[in-house]
Amino acid sequence: MQITYYGQSCFQVNIGGYNILFDPYITPNPLAKEIDITKIEADYILLSHAHQDHIYDAEAIAKNTGATIIGIWEIHAWFEQKGVKTHPMNIGGKWPFEFGTVIMTPAIHSSSFQDGSYGGNPAGFVIENDEHTFYYSGDTALFSDMKLIGEMYKPEFAFLPIGDNFTMGIKEAVMASRFVGVKKIIGMHFDTFPYIQIDHKEAMMIASFNEAELILPEIGKPFEI
Repeated sequence: MQITYYGQSCFQVNIGGYNILFDPYITPNPLAKEIDITKIEADYILLSHAHQDHIYDAEAIAKNTGATIIGIWEIHAWFEQKGVKTHPMNIGGKWPFEFGTVIMTPAIHSSSFQDGSYGGNPAGFVIENDEHTFYYSGDTALFSDMKLIGEMYKPEFAFLPIGDNFTMGIKEAVMASRFVGVKKIIGMHFDTFPYIQIDHKEAMMIASFNEAELILPEIGKPFEI
């Protein structure tokens, strides 16, 4: 499986021959200034919640690629009005797509659009097909029901926020990895803003001490997992 990081919490994952993109916030991100969003391929765009640092480039990329946006009902309704293809979901539901099944999971956070309108509940996703299963938590605090995600779906790895302040930090992310039963953490939601800048060496040490593998991906550089 090939994964490309585009900064903040945005990842492109090639799975089942399809490109799925999570939470595109690229254009305003100075750390991603070398990324040209017109060159990003996407068949589906999964949005965890409505905050600007997760949806900023979603409309532009969806219109450029013809991608379908997958999100909770309120996100679906907001983007549908903009003439974008959407697929609505809600917490606890699942739907089979060409690349695999998407399960929408809870997240503990907040969600609103830039204009202050309600963005629905924040969410995470489990993606599973015949070859792979993984968990993308979205912005979230640590919560004990993550254990159910591990018991039900048995993911191979997890995308987890590690920047603290607005979400979990690295210590909580390590505990989350235990809850969902994974050793491999792909870090997200870090370094973009002063509030979420991290000490990379310390984060790696904390993960290693707790027998977890932390991947801090480089922006724009694909990697295999």
